[in-house]
Amino acid sequence: MSDDQKKDEKEAEEKKPDLSPIEIAEAEVAEFKSSWQRALADYQNLKKETAARRAEWVQMSEQQILEEFIPVYDNFKTAFYHHPDLNGDQKNIKNWVDGIGFIMKQFGEVLKSHGVDEIKTVGEMFDPVFHESAGEESGERAGKIIREVGGGYKMGTRVIKPARVIISK
Repeated sequence: MSDDQKKDEKEAEEKKPDLSPIEIAEAEVAEFKSSWQRALADYQNLKKETAARRAEWVQMSEQQILEEFIPVYDNFKTAFYHHPDLNGDQKNIKNWVDGIGFIMKQFGEVLKSHGVDEIKTVGEMFDPVFHESAGEESGERAGKIIREVGGGYKMGTRVIKPARVIISK
């Protein structure tokens, strides 16, 4: 050890007030307690952050699964609205339409139970966050949605699929 280092140590010891062993122990206890409290707070924050991330992962997984159901729902909806107008037995045609309507209702309920809502279209003003323009036609008010070409869906505030629409020009 050099002479300068020895001098620095002596000066540091001289600057320390004379503390009793009990006072030194109490100071160490207070320091350990403070460190422990900080570590506990850090651990609690980590637990909260982990729980929030886990919930986000669950929601993302659920959304990925539901995205597979949406095209099927759209196809049933399209089939329902474009049912055949045959000159055959009206009772059979009505039963077909009722069956397709029931399936569409079931799919809609499944989507809704998972927090998926349809995006409103016809009569609404065009909003690029929720809608995708598939074309324009003459209409009463520019920017107003005239017709829905493909349904749009959102989960909370997150758009899963924008609605494809025809807007007035």
